[in-house]
Amino acid sequence: MFLLSRIFLFLTKSADQRDRERDDAYLAEATDIYDLEYRMKKLDRRAQVRHPSWMSN
Repeated sequence: MFLLSRIFLFLTKSADQRDRERDDAYLAEATDIYDLEYRMKKLDRRAQVRHPSWMSN
C-alpha cells in the first residue's frame, strides 16, 4: 500500500515540484552556514548550465 501511494504522489507532482523538493532536502542537509552557502552556489551554477542565457525571458 505504501508503494502504491508513493507511485501516486510521484505521478501527480510536476517535474519542477520534484526538483524543488530535492533541492530543499539537499540544502537542509547543510552542516553550517558555510556549507549552506556552498550548496546554494552549487545549485545556482547548475541552474545556469541548464538554462542558457539566450533562453531567459
